[in-house]
Amino acid sequence: MIPYALARRFGVLVDAGEQGFAARLRADAERTILPDLVRRFGPLTQVQELDAHAFEAALAEAYAASGEAVALAVGSLDDGTGLDLIARQIAENDDLLDDREDAPAIRLINGIIAAAVRQGASDIHFEPYQSVMVVRQRVDGELRETLRLPPRVAPVVASRLKVMARLDIAERRLPQDGRIGLMLGGRTVDVRVSTLPGRAGERVVLRLLDAAQAVAPLESLGLDVETLAGLHAALAVPNGLILVTGPTGSGKTTTLYAALGLLNDGGRNILTVEDPVEYAVDGIGQTQVDAKVGLTFANGLRAILRQDPDVVLVGEIRDEETASIAVQAALTGHLVLATVHTNDAVGAITRLRDMGVEPFLLASTLRAVLAQRLVRRLCAACRGAGCPDCAQSGYKGRTGLFEFIAVDEKIRKRIASDAGEERIAERAFAHRPRLEDAAQALVAAGITSPQEAARVTRLDGAHG
Repeated sequence: MIPYALARRFGVLVDAGEQGFAARLRADAERTILPDLVRRFGPLTQVQELDAHAFEAALAEAYAASGEAVALAVGSLDDGTGLDLIARQIAENDDLLDDREDAPAIRLINGIIAAAVRQGASDIHFEPYQSVMVVRQRVDGELRETLRLPPRVAPVVASRLKVMARLDIAERRLPQDGRIGLMLGGRTVDVRVSTLPGRAGERVVLRLLDAAQAVAPLESLGLDVETLAGLHAALAVPNGLILVTGPTGSGKTTTLYAALGLLNDGGRNILTVEDPVEYAVDGIGQTQVDAKVGLTFANGLRAILRQDPDVVLVGEIRDEETASIAVQAALTGHLVLATVHTNDAVGAITRLRDMGVEPFLLASTLRAVLAQRLVRRLCAACRGAGCPDCAQSGYKGRTGLFEFIAVDEKIRKRIASDAGEERIAERAFAHRPRLEDAAQALVAAGITSPQEAARVTRLDGAHG
């Protein structure tokens, strides 16, 4: 009901109704603003005092909805004249919702990002075509179209985003990557920016990383009791190799950071080599791969091992060299966590053997393998029928599907003897669920639909 900048400055939220208005005040706010609000909105019906944290959360919820900002901005975008100057005048860490700057391009981008964050989007796509620019966002793993804009808007938006990410606005022939640090109603949002030249202009994709969700506890990921206990047991061992597998976007990074959060107790030296570093976490030394200067996973891992680590995280084992170093590190007293791109847990064992890791070394070092996927939850408000709360999709939010191998003595012997996947799986899943079993359990519990369970397992091609 009042501009965001004023609401934040004075620490007040106004909820207007037919009989007057209710006010929510930050604990340290001056009540001298209330008479002005009474003159504007009528009788004051209720006053609620919130602590600083609760007020920031309420402020973000109240002002993150930005459809009006988008609508106002679309019709008045100019041809880009002076856009670079306007963008440079805004500090990188300025609050995204602060409306002191009313340039149309800024209002448009702010509105799109704010709406995407509020809806829980992980990515925003700006896609230029000859006759239109389409804006889509990925929510719960699915792309949804949210906006169609005139094609003249595309270069304006691309230039503004490139300036914010400190990229070269004059270079439109080569892909570029950058980052933007933003504030959204008191929340820190890290935005990865990727540009790609196309026939109709530059495509821009934003990856939204909410710092508040950087390290989720393991217990919140949807692991069943037995798998959670097995993972805790593997993490309690001071050395060895723990693998997390799954396709891109299956939540591997979230799981690995949840594991590191459990280990990050101040008594261990924890170092990572990643591509890219998605979340900055205090207490953990993080190194980003940079192929342009020769910093590969293998080179980074070698350097890390000279830094006296207790725990090492390898963002991805992609090649024979990285696999060999990771196994040797696990063999020489380090706890190594890593990801591998395979369809299922047993496939990770085969993949490392295919990379040249000797079966007896793998058998000696491997402690556990966790394969995972993300499946959409049925919307609690409509149970799959579709409603405004879930954008008519029938789904809202996601949970994990997991299969877990705890490497015991019998599995270790089968790995050492170079046994096939079927023999290893026969022992590993004698009393544990496979991914399909986990999916069916979620269907039986009413958490997801049969169609969603089938989609996830069918797309993966897991187990044929």
